[in-house]
Amino acid sequence: MGGPDDRALKLYDEHAKTCAPDDFWGQVKRTVNGKPVDDAQIDMIVDCVRRGLALTSKDVILDLCCGNGALTDRLFDACSGGLGVDSSPHLIEIAQSNFSRPPARRYVVGEVSEFAASATDCSIFTKAVCYGSFKYLNNDTALRLLQHLQARFARIDLIFIGNNADKALAKDFFYEGAYRPGVENAHDSFLGMWRSEDEFSALAAQCGWKAHFHRMPPAFYAARFCYDVVLTRAALGTA
Repeated sequence: MGGPDDRALKLYDEHAKTCAPDDFWGQVKRTVNGKPVDDAQIDMIVDCVRRGLALTSKDVILDLCCGNGALTDRLFDACSGGLGVDSSPHLIEIAQSNFSRPPARRYVVGEVSEFAASATDCSIFTKAVCYGSFKYLNNDTALRLLQHLQARFARIDLIFIGNNADKALAKDFFYEGAYRPGVENAHDSFLGMWRSEDEFSALAAQCGWKAHFHRMPPAFYAARFCYDVVLTRAALGTA
């Protein structure tokens, strides 16, 4: 999410409050036609992130835009734990009530680029993930976040950024007559910002990261329009 007054955050937070307390996937809009995705879909996500980050029992994860922690908790199962950060007080309250197991598994409220700029325990994290929410960060916020991760979190050598909407396919996503020019560039829209692979690569390169793109299997609910990115460290100014 963006800043504290961001329209996308308000929509996100208000939507979560309309869902049942145990509707973890509905709260974070991990749905198809308004219904939460099934366990097979979640297992695909978890497996993809685990493999993309090459998680081991020694890793400590930083989950940016962690939502209610339901997905984060499954990732923590593959390592020694970590920290989830999200701008939504309501969703962090759910995460703390259902998934927090301090000191190994913790959740805090915070705008992610501000957290990355001010965190004092940067050295404990070895991997980072942002699943399904990077598209709600405008380019300035996304740039700051990746810059701070590169400069301040020296032990993080892999970042998994998942379920990014592919701008090249944006017009195909909308049913006839529903597309409005420019909607794909609005980070605070319901679907967030659509970025092409070239745009994402350029954004990452500005911050010292190299982007490696992956697609989910066809059976994944968002496979047709979305891609995943694994960022590795690169020399500043290179693609």
